[in-house]
Amino acid sequence: MRRRRNALPAVLAAALSVLPPGRRNGYSHGGPTAVTDDSLSGAGGTAPAPDRPEPPSVGRPGEQGAHTAVGRPEAASDRGEPRQRLRAWAELLRVSALFSVPGDALAGAAAVGRRPGRGTALAIGASLCLYEAGMALNDWADRDEDAVDRPHRPIPSGRISPAAALGAAGVLTAAGLALAARAGRPALTVATGLAATVWAYDLHLKHTKAGPAAMAAARSLDLLLGATATATGVRAPGAGSSPDNVAAAARGGLTASLPALPAALVLGAHTYGVTAVSRHETQGGSTGTPLAVLATTTALAAAVLRESWGRAPDRPGTARADADVSVNAYPVTAARRLDAGPLGKVTDPARLLAVTLTGAYLRTAGPPLLHAALNPSPPLTQRAVGGGIRAMIPLQAALAARAGAPATALAVMGLVPLARSLARKVSLT
Repeated sequence: MRRRRNALPAVLAAALSVLPPGRRNGYSHGGPTAVTDDSLSGAGGTAPAPDRPEPPSVGRPGEQGAHTAVGRPEAASDRGEPRQRLRAWAELLRVSALFSVPGDALAGAAAVGRRPGRGTALAIGASLCLYEAGMALNDWADRDEDAVDRPHRPIPSGRISPAAALGAAGVLTAAGLALAARAGRPALTVATGLAATVWAYDLHLKHTKAGPAAMAAARSLDLLLGATATATGVRAPGAGSSPDNVAAAARGGLTASLPALPAALVLGAHTYGVTAVSRHETQGGSTGTPLAVLATTTALAAAVLRESWGRAPDRPGTARADADVSVNAYPVTAARRLDAGPLGKVTDPARLLAVTLTGAYLRTAGPPLLHAALNPSPPLTQRAVGGGIRAMIPLQAALAARAGAPATALAVMGLVPLARSLARKVSLT
């Protein structure tokens, strides 16, 4: 009997020796370094020593098992996978917010009474490049702050290097200026001011009181870029390419975009509010800012529906238009009705379109701002910022409809489903 008792431990020891090393603690980890789950440390039993702090996580906050790109052997392979790299660049460049950009140039073209043309297309391309340059530069400048507040962002997580982000910002800026130059000297002048504003904001002004104003100026300049490029690209019938004609077009380019100034100010005011709210999206805690921006949003909607802002100099009915009618001037039947009073009669299709688009603007921006004011938590504040970015599209469409360009307004609103579907995959903020 004693011999059987002594034989039992020997049999158990032999059975345990047959199991794989990773199975000895009851978990299949595939190697001798497997550890049991430690609910106290929250890191799988691998809590750092007191004198050796745990390296920052590259996963989203709260995810278990996240490691640094340096300490994780597979980090280099993840960075090399094309799909992972494409995902990282999409997050860095905020591609879901790109659909809020083309409407700037289209609204600018409508504000000066022109159909979108070659100059408008070049302005859209320049705007997209400069917008993406600002996104890359923004994350490069905030890489230390994001390492604490947003460690999952592409740069602090190690998926994109700081040098690559900065290089992308430079290349995109150069590409944007090159496209603007193809639209003419006045467009290049506006684009240069836009690029300078973007770089100044990301590198310095963002953390000052002038930050929201700088971002508002960038959006306003973006709309004026579309207006200038569109107006400059249109020549009167029979006009040649002599130096005098080119100089005259350059001098008149900026002047021709002045009718777009009210629309640019409206878009800039909206951008100012969104930027002011975004300053609290990581910590939250601000109730007054969302309420003030909500009041501003309502006032901007009323401004879009108010009486005439003034007619474009090339629209029929003005002295300049009667002397020289441009071949690409918009049919301004709707514009005349809009200029005749507070958007005409209730049954006017142009008025109904403008009112509908303005209501869509309020519906998109208003509720998230109200929720953020009632509960100024970081998630609700971030939703308010995202709602403000998405609301730019119906605002641009409403401005185009207000200028008498219903086709352009509907084309801008066609970007909403695309922006919504892409926002589900890549965050706007």
